[in-house]
Amino acid sequence: MASFLNPNVQLDRFDETNFTRWKGKLFFLLTVLKIAYVLDPNLQPLLEPDKDKDTDTLQAERKKRSEDEVMCRGHILNTLSDSLYDLYNTMKSPKEIWNALEYKYKAEKEGADKFLILKYFEFTMVDTKPILDQIHELQILVTKLRELKVEISESFQVGAIITKLIGAVQFNKL
Repeated sequence: MASFLNPNVQLDRFDETNFTRWKGKLFFLLTVLKIAYVLDPNLQPLLEPDKDKDTDTLQAERKKRSEDEVMCRGHILNTLSDSLYDLYNTMKSPKEIWNALEYKYKAEKEGADKFLILKYFEFTMVDTKPILDQIHELQILVTKLRELKVEISESFQVGAIITKLIGAVQFNKL
């Protein structure tokens, strides 16, 4: 899916299965567009309009922030699946949408992460898929484990691959 500001930028549509990837790619786009700052939890709100105290600079800053929030909200909603769009469209603030999505899907991801070590150890090689594809799957598991601060040495990984290959060969001979 192309960004509506830049058709050359391709974004994954968030379909509830790829939160971390979607979040990273979208945040990069918002950063390039210089509007990601509106999602900063430490962003100070601007003062309410006051005709007596408003300077041209403050008015311009307020206008820019408002426009950036609209653009950010639009980009977030534009990259959601239709069902998620319908659910989050009622929220007016991009920060509110971002935080709600992060709260929901980060909790789900943390639950799934607890089973990564089990998935790594139970991973089996099969002869119906190319070996390099299976090794790639195993490397993805290792990368996800590293994100969780679970370090697996290269020698251990090599040993695990060899053991899994030997297990697949022995299984097929029986």
